[in-house]
Amino acid sequence: MAQKIIVFVTGNANKLREFNQILGAGEEAPFRVEGRRLDLPEVQGTTQEVSREKCKRATELVGGPVIVEDTALCYDALGGLPGPYIKWFMKTLGHDGLNTLLDGFPTRTAHALCTFAYSPGLNRDDPEAEPEIHIFEGRTEGTIVPPRGPANFGWDPVFEVKGVGQTYAEMDPVEKNKISHRYKAIQALREYLLEHPPQ
Repeated sequence: MAQKIIVFVTGNANKLREFNQILGAGEEAPFRVEGRRLDLPEVQGTTQEVSREKCKRATELVGGPVIVEDTALCYDALGGLPGPYIKWFMKTLGHDGLNTLLDGFPTRTAHALCTFAYSPGLNRDDPEAEPEIHIFEGRTEGTIVPPRGPANFGWDPVFEVKGVGQTYAEMDPVEKNKISHRYKAIQALREYLLEHPPQ
């Protein structure tokens, strides 16, 4: 029997590669994940609200099983901001700006948060019904520091992992994939998919 395909909504080749490296560890899965770029609305809200809305729209566009991801970088001193808006902060301020944003604040602690939303697809018996959506999250604690390491993957150079002494960018990708916020969220998603494979 052919493997069922799950569409991971991303146009980022690095994200897709990292996702499949983590997802592929361990037992053989009865499904395959392929990346696809889709134009989804940029809603505002918490990471869970954003993920749910993006997943709902992606399910309507694809019809079959879909996964969407929302990544947040949450500064304790700013009450959780930039949070899910980190992509726009990064684009506007760059690595140095993400670091100096905290100048004058008493703490530079932060956490990286990854939220995956998964839908098995539209209900064949009732296509008008709201799609079923499941949320999976992973969190890693750290500190915002001046950029260190290669600058080829988002805000990795400014996020130093708690207890490690290295930024994500400085870490070996295999080691990063064992502790990252994305790893934790993918593991939770993976366990669910192995128990409830797409039909």
